[in-house]
Amino acid sequence: MRGEAGSGTGARRGMTIGALGIALLLGVTGTAVAVPPPPPNPSDSEINSSKADANAKAGDVGRLTNQLAQAESKLAQLNDDVELKMEEANKARVDAETAQDEAAQADREARSARTESDAAQATIDKARADLDKFAAASFQQGSTIGSVSAYLTANSPKELLGRAQMLDAVGGSRLNALDTMKRAQTDKSNKDATARKKLEIAQERKRAAEAAKHEADNAQSAAQHAQDTQAAQNQKLEADKASVEKQLFEAQQKVNGLQGQRQRYEDWKAQKAREDEERARQAALAAERPSQGGGGRPSARPVQSAPAGASVEAVVRRALSQLGVVYAWGGGNTSGPTRGIRDGGTADRYGDYNKIGFDCSGLMIYAFAGVKSLPHYSGYQYNAGRKVPLSQMRRGDMLFWGGSARGIHHVAMYLGNGQMVEAPQSGLRVRIAPVRYGGIMPYATRLIG
Repeated sequence: MRGEAGSGTGARRGMTIGALGIALLLGVTGTAVAVPPPPPNPSDSEINSSKADANAKAGDVGRLTNQLAQAESKLAQLNDDVELKMEEANKARVDAETAQDEAAQADREARSARTESDAAQATIDKARADLDKFAAASFQQGSTIGSVSAYLTANSPKELLGRAQMLDAVGGSRLNALDTMKRAQTDKSNKDATARKKLEIAQERKRAAEAAKHEADNAQSAAQHAQDTQAAQNQKLEADKASVEKQLFEAQQKVNGLQGQRQRYEDWKAQKAREDEERARQAALAAERPSQGGGGRPSARPVQSAPAGASVEAVVRRALSQLGVVYAWGGGNTSGPTRGIRDGGTADRYGDYNKIGFDCSGLMIYAFAGVKSLPHYSGYQYNAGRKVPLSQMRRGDMLFWGGSARGIHHVAMYLGNGQMVEAPQSGLRVRIAPVRYGGIMPYATRLIG
């Protein structure tokens, strides 16, 4: 195999060439020049084995990335479900409080109606007693003749007739008053019955509202538990993925190291051959024209070009300078991380309003501070620059996730080689991660170039 030959025969060949060069130098200058040993030359089997290991790790990263993307999608749905259940629970609480107030008012009205009905009955009972007493004193044996004392004290027939009419009128008025009070008592009894019915309905609504509140609270607790369970699974997947990504990085570094060693060895061989050829040529010229000095070899001067994309690199450096900074919803401005704000939901549960950090769009605001002022909303940032297809995305472009139904909900910066930097979500920190293609928008946004 090539690598094995390089590390064995090739190395010996290199040493032979080096020895020839020493001999030539001795022939030309008469002074021994130390020749450095060749750089290490890894075998093909070592390089292929390291590539296979890196490919396996890349496959693991891809598998975990897909699992994590699905898990994050599920967690996002659960977050929405929790928010919905929270709102339903709030509605149930408001309904229960309203039903409680209605039941209390109906109870007060029922007590008032009962009090009025009882008072009316007491008045009727007293009037009836007075009437009975009057009738007993005014009538004898069921006759309509008035009290004897009223008649005996009359001075004339005319006065006697007047007193009889007065007694009859008094009795009639009392009977009319009694009828009126009976009608009032009936009306108040009806009001009492209506109030009791309203109280029954209000109490039934109160019981239904309290049952709905209990059910909504249970649903909210169940949704919260499902969200917490999924979040724990996401954290485990995140940890597993980070571990495998580290292994992938180490494997890639090993491949790069071995390939770099191979390339340095090949460069050394080529350079050595050129030097030996030049020494041989100089020795031949010196042998033919001993009086003439050997010509010098012009020194090689590497051509350096100006660094490309300096402003892009400045933006990338600003974003990467915040790696490890905690996520805080609503956090981040052109000067750096800021205190998060309340969202009434998931971010509040993580205490983002008490943290100093970035959210996804806040990190972009900071990264592009020297290029363009960006609004603190990923949906507006999507339209802040030139759209380029994902197939043409390059380092420093912004990537977005979302859909037409729910809008854009996340932004990150592309770093190249399938990697991006992002402020992911509550509970996590600014990080480098592989690009997730699930739910990604079809265009990247370019602000530079």
